[in-house]
Amino acid sequence: QVQLVESGGGLVQPGGSLRLSCAASGNIFSINVMGWYRQAPGMQRELVAQMLSGGGPTLADFVKGRFTISRDNAKNTVYLQMHSLKPEDTAVYYCNAKGVLSPAGYGMDYWGKGTLVTVSS
Repeated sequence: QVQLVESGGGLVQPGGSLRLSCAASGNIFSINVMGWYRQAPGMQRELVAQMLSGGGPTLADFVKGRFTISRDNAKNTVYLQMHSLKPEDTAVYYCNAKGVLSPAGYGMDYWGKGTLVTVSS
């Protein structure tokens, strides 16, 4: 069974930095896309960043220049480095994996439980 576990959330002051990590566990052959979404209270979940196994990151406009995404395919891990954090970045950040190939077959969409990022002074 494929599981995604996030870490690295917490409280940070405006202008600060955080690094989120997400590790996929289970008997995994490959993962096509790994990325991050976020959901603020009362808001819909939105894409923050995602990355193909072969590279090619996609970043939402509201984080360009501040966040970067990276992957370690050998470890089935994705990272989100966040700089210049703003109060409006406060949200639960969810790890997502699409196109996961395992002995059980090809799974389209997996989600972590989320990690809370709070940006406040």
